Amino acid sequence: MVLKFLLLVCYVFLLGFASSSDFSGISLPSSPKVTLSLYYESLCPACSYFIVNNLVKLFEDDLISIVDLHLSPWGNTNLRPDNVTAVCQHGAYECFLDTLEVCAIDAWPKLSDHFPFIYCIESLVTEHKYDKWETCYEKLNLNSKPIADCLNSGHGKELQLQYAAETNALQPPHEYVPWVVVDGQPLYEDYENFISYICKAYKGNKTPSACAKYSSGHAIHREKVRRFPLVCHKGDKMWDVLERIKTSLWSLIAVTGLL
Repeated sequence: MVLKFLLLVCYVFLLGFASSSDFSGISLPSSPKVTLSLYYESLCPACSYFIVNNLVKLFEDDLISIVDLHLSPWGNTNLRPDNVTAVCQHGAYECFLDTLEVCAIDAWPKLSDHFPFIYCIESLVTEHKYDKWETCYEKLNLNSKPIADCLNSGHGKELQLQYAAETNALQPPHEYVPWVVVDGQPLYEDYENFISYICKAYKGNKTPSACAKYSSGHAIHREKVRRFPLVCHKGDKMWDVLERIKTSLWSLIAVTGLL
């Protein structure tokens, strides 16, 4: 986990350096990128797991060079009749973290700036330490003021309403989260195979080496994934219940010395 995080930080640093360099005198051919959209909520265990263990693979073997990644932290959240107050599936802290991540996207529009911050938060979620989210500022050497201003001014809540409208306008409507969409097409239960869909959709002439792992001749290779992929359904907290049962069982095993 730590090595993966360090590799991610190094990659986005190089990505940011390259984007800030002056190539104005050079004409570079543009290749069509594949749009990858992730609709999620911060405290859904399936979402945090996907971001930390699957989505991060975009930054391996230069795969991100052919992808436009769009993150939408709203998910299964509902609005009260006043159309302003959010009711999050996993409670008030999820509403706060969703707003925090929205503020990060707004304050640092570059993917190389906001994705490491969101990745850091979601990593803490997987470790059940999400209340330590402020440590991500120090880990990534980020200035906390833009985020604090966004939260304190109410701008974050205004942004959230925009993400709410975007999510509610999805066609077909999302059924659960994580809801992964490639070039406008939802992947449904096969979302963990998102890389194979990206490689198949890419029409450019500079295919990254990552796609070689997912192709054999003209056939797209599909990774072996769970028979029943992890998701958080609307209004359904069953996965959270299963997570608590699993944690309790492991604690019991540790105490009784069965392992």
